[in-house]
Amino acid sequence: MTALPLALLATAGFAATPEEVVSNYADIAEAGYSDSLTTAQALREAVAALVETPSEETLTAARAAWTAARVPYQQTEVFRFGNAIVDDWEGRVNAWPLDEGLIDYVAENTPSAEDNELAHLNVIANSSLDLSGEVIDAATITPELISGQLHEAGGIEANVASGYHAIEFLLWGQDLNGTGPGAGERPYTDYIQGDGCTGGNCDRRAQYLTAVTDLLIADLEEMVANWSAEGEARATVTGDPQAGLNAILTGMGSLSYGEQAGERMKLGLMLNDPEEEHDCFSDQTQNSHYYDGLGIQNVYLGHYKRVDGSEVSGPAISELVAAADADVDTALKAGLETSVAALTALKEKADNGMAYDQMLAPGNVEGEETIMAAVDALVAQTTEIERAVAALGLSKIEFEGSDSLDNPNAVFQ
Repeated sequence: MTALPLALLATAGFAATPEEVVSNYADIAEAGYSDSLTTAQALREAVAALVETPSEETLTAARAAWTAARVPYQQTEVFRFGNAIVDDWEGRVNAWPLDEGLIDYVAENTPSAEDNELAHLNVIANSSLDLSGEVIDAATITPELISGQLHEAGGIEANVASGYHAIEFLLWGQDLNGTGPGAGERPYTDYIQGDGCTGGNCDRRAQYLTAVTDLLIADLEEMVANWSAEGEARATVTGDPQAGLNAILTGMGSLSYGEQAGERMKLGLMLNDPEEEHDCFSDQTQNSHYYDGLGIQNVYLGHYKRVDGSEVSGPAISELVAAADADVDTALKAGLETSVAALTALKEKADNGMAYDQMLAPGNVEGEETIMAAVDALVAQTTEIERAVAALGLSKIEFEGSDSLDNPNAVFQ
């Protein structure tokens, strides 16, 4: 079937127009980032309780709040690719993997990125920092210090000082179990002020955790504003509906293929390396993968279930694809169902005792099959996304790639 021009789709009496689709897409983005902000604010309250009264209970509550905060955020990752405003910002809030020794104490012989002289800087243990010859006063750890001078210090991406994974490290500590069972085991005593403090510098660790959580909230407030009625991100996709449709499909395809199937899943499996696990301190990578996949499906079908149980729903790009080529729409919806089912199976296996890093272990056939079922489904749905691009007559989109998928030999060079 010949693709219908977008102008015709907008006037031929179809249930959805491109303008309506991109407007609903922006509404879903705003809702997702608003939920991310709300849950981050709840995390901030839990962090305050931990800092004020360190105990097993307050540490457990802070960890639970972090886990809850990831649910809406991971569903927003589909907005990253195709939206430059989001992509430029994302590194502040979700960058990984990180050389955690930049932030706090780590085990001896902890590996780091090649040529990273700051990989064991340990900001928490030092009130004065030498950043590549520049002496920095770090007597008080503030959001401004973290964002302005520590994050990606030295121009090295592995020097992650802010965002969800920095908070994760400060709540769980390193996972020293390799591909064996068990997550990070940071004790609550790492936050005791005075007698009983473990790990040293408990006051500064509390300062860092508080500051980095405040910074996360500020970053999320910025992104909520970008998708609000007068926000720049919303204006960019709604001001040019064709560009908006390109952004939708770019986000879906790039997250499906190069980012999730490739860099986040197949690469770690090829290397059998738990350091390539997305949520490596808490052993909750299964959640990140599942909610990423759900976010892709949300955008195509034009709906999002909020953390309060309400739903944002409206005209979807699926309707435009169906009008242009019903078979393409049917195949893509089936592909999305298959990938979400595979990611659900992965999540359930991890939730029931085989953590994602255990799945990465050499010789774990069951784990490898579980991961690869999801990888294969994500790759297959990318092909259907490419068909949707063609059906809508949009300009060809270059999705993000990954050596693990496109040139596997290069992974080991």
